Amino acid sequence: MTAQFAASSTAVFDPTAGRFIAQARRPSVWSDVDPASLTPLMRALLVIDGTVTKILEAYFLEPVDVQRISQSTDKLGAADVWLDADAGERIVNREVVLVGRESQRVYTYAQSTIMRDRLTDRMEAGLDADNFGLGRILLDSAAEMRRECLWYGRQRLANPPPPMSAHADEALVSRTYRVIKDGAPLMMITERFPPDVANNQLERRR
Repeated sequence: MTAQFAASSTAVFDPTAGRFIAQARRPSVWSDVDPASLTPLMRALLVIDGTVTKILEAYFLEPVDVQRISQSTDKLGAADVWLDADAGERIVNREVVLVGRESQRVYTYAQSTIMRDRLTDRMEAGLDADNFGLGRILLDSAAEMRRECLWYGRQRLANPPPPMSAHADEALVSRTYRVIKDGAPLMMITERFPPDVANNQLERRR
């Protein structure tokens, strides 16, 4: 075995490399996280291009429900480069948690900013349904879309909602991505994972 081959074979592969297009522009309050220090489940949740709900259901072997915390239509207070939107444009601010139906564990806390006037009628109807997650709404719309991962790291919640109050003082593994439809950003989503999910400390059902 040559020295060059030995060095390359022991190098740690980083699944996030090149995946997050704006990592260098991550909010300053976020801190670094080493992907190699995360569990396989958490690494998969960071880079997945599909719905988080389905991965959680497959791994923990229980249905996962979307529980809405809040949803309101507002106006952007300032221009947003990641949404390609000007101040005053209509948005939907949405907060949900993903909860195991049987275990009642909180698996994920997600906050979304959605461009209201870029939604189709079918998407708007889905948003008004209490138990619909954004992943399902996007799939059901049959529209052509893609996801762009922006940044990841650890983040502390300044004012956690009641379902996340137990994690008020913890730095949660988090990621932010946006959904592009017809060449324009449709929404931006930040997902945060409680430590027991990130560290794989939950028992899977037998």
